[in-house]
Amino acid sequence: MSARPHEAALRAGLNTLGLTLSDGQVGHLLDYMALIQKWNKVYNLTSVRDPAEMLNLHLLDSLAAVPPLQRHLASLGGAGRRLLDVGSGGGLPGVVFAICCPELAVSCVDTVAKKAAFVQQVAVELKLPNLRGVHARVENLTGPFDVVSCRAFASLPDFVTWSRAAMGEGSVWLAMKAKHPAEELAALPADVAVFHVEQLQVPTLEVERCIIWMKPA
Repeated sequence: MSARPHEAALRAGLNTLGLTLSDGQVGHLLDYMALIQKWNKVYNLTSVRDPAEMLNLHLLDSLAAVPPLQRHLASLGGAGRRLLDVGSGGGLPGVVFAICCPELAVSCVDTVAKKAAFVQQVAVELKLPNLRGVHARVENLTGPFDVVSCRAFASLPDFVTWSRAAMGEGSVWLAMKAKHPAEELAALPADVAVFHVEQLQVPTLEVERCIIWMKPA
């Protein structure tokens, strides 16, 4: 079977990240990217139109957070874990998390109905029973979710305040950020504890990326 467009670049990126995925999961990631391209004209999911840029700026950027997420889930032990991806848009990083962590139930919430509908469409077309799109304001959602994530969403204080009701005992926030957000960290509510700032290296991108791990204090 011949390789698909961008498959070699994706596999090279996965290798750099030390991320082992099945052929089926690699296929799902490529199919997901193709669906974004297909629906982008109608749903305006991303301003990035070039497939190679989409691979680097969206897919590999989201994949960089998968190994840290997998390590955290492993530390919890047991199955049946739930993740809420806030302001998910077209499903980044939530759909990527759902593909790479099939044992994790992923809900992608967005206030834009078209974007939530797109994620639901992805779940159907890629046959991902652990993924769902939710059209709602995160403030109106209750948990508990084990992990509440976001990528390029809002400021850290707004993110933790708006998603507080989704947290339960032992829940953590996973916020993907570009460079170290010193001002946002300083403005966090007193009842939020930052327990790890994890640097990420995104394959092919010479940019700063990090995960801010937080929990209710």
